[in-house]
Amino acid sequence: MAKIYYDKDADLKLLKKKTVAIVGYGSQGHAHARNLHDSGIKVVVGLRKASAYWKRATKDGLTVVTVAEATKMSDIIMILIPDDKQRAMYVSDILPHLKKGNALVFGHGFNIHFGQVVPPDFVDVFMIAPKGPGHLVRRTFEQGAGVPCLMAIYQDVSKKTKKIALAYAKGIGGTRAGVLETSFREETETDLFGEQAVLCGGVTELIRAGFDTLVEAGYNPDLAYFECLHELKLIVDLIYEGGIGNMRYSISTTAAYGDVTRGRRLITDETRKEMKKILGEIQSGEFAKEFILENQANRPMFNALLKKDSEHLIEQVGDRLRKMMPFVGKKIK
Repeated sequence: MAKIYYDKDADLKLLKKKTVAIVGYGSQGHAHARNLHDSGIKVVVGLRKASAYWKRATKDGLTVVTVAEATKMSDIIMILIPDDKQRAMYVSDILPHLKKGNALVFGHGFNIHFGQVVPPDFVDVFMIAPKGPGHLVRRTFEQGAGVPCLMAIYQDVSKKTKKIALAYAKGIGGTRAGVLETSFREETETDLFGEQAVLCGGVTELIRAGFDTLVEAGYNPDLAYFECLHELKLIVDLIYEGGIGNMRYSISTTAAYGDVTRGRRLITDETRKEMKKILGEIQSGEFAKEFILENQANRPMFNALLKKDSEHLIEQVGDRLRKMMPFVGKKIK
C-alpha cells in the first residue's frame, strides 16, 4: 500500500517566496489558480492573448499574462491545458524560458509518459492530479475540505521535489483529503483505462445499449431514458458514498437480486478479454499514437463519431425531458 499524505505532511511555507504559473484556465486551471491564490501563494495565469478565459481570470482577481511571460516570471509552471495542445505550447512558449531551479508540473501524466513533452535535465518535474473535476476542487476548498490527489515525481534535480509537490497539493486543498503517491506511468495508464473501459466508454455504451433494447422492444422512449440514464446518478451516488455494498444495501431486494444474478451475464469473460486488450493498447503506446495522429489530422474520426452519437434518439429524448426538470442540466460555473 502506498503512503497517503495529509496536511501535517506538507509545508505551505515552501511556496511563500515562489511564483506559480498556471497555464490554462479551464476546469482544473481556474480551480488551481484560485485555490493557490486564496492560500496566500503568488499566482500568475498564462494564456494565449486570444483566450476567452483572459477576462474571466482577470475578473477573478488574478494576474494574467501570456504563457511565455508567465514562464519567465515563475518558479513553478503547472500545465493544465488539454493533452493534445500541450506539446506545441510547451515547445514554443515554455521550454525556451525554463531556468535552472524551475519546476515543471502536470495534472495528468500523458505527455511526459508518452514522450510528447521532454523536460530539460535542469528542472524538477512532478505531477499533482486531483481525482475530481475542477469545479469540485474549487467548491470543496471553499468549504474547508478538498479532493484527493495523486502525486508523482518524474525528475528530482533539487532533491526537494516531493516537499514542493506536497506543498502545492496543500495549496489547492488536496492534503485535506489525502495525497497518494504513484508514478507518471501508473497514473497515465490507469486513468486512460478507467476512462475508456468503465467511466466513459463502458458506461455510455451500456446506457445506449439498454435504451436501444427497451425502445426496440416497443417500450416508451421516455421510460427507457429514465430507467437507463436518468436514474444512473442515484446509483452512482450510493456507490460513491459507500461502495458497491452500500448501493446494494440501499436499493430494493428485487434490484439487488437482479444485480448479483444478471450483471455477470453482461460483463462476460469476452468483455473482460476486451478490457485486457484495451489496457494492452494503452500500455504499448498504441492508443497514444492513435490519439496523437488523430489530432494531427484535425480529428476526422473523433468528430464523425461525436456527431453520430449526438444524433442518437437518447439525446433527443433527454433534451426534451430535462427541460421538464429545472433541477438538472444547469451549467456548472
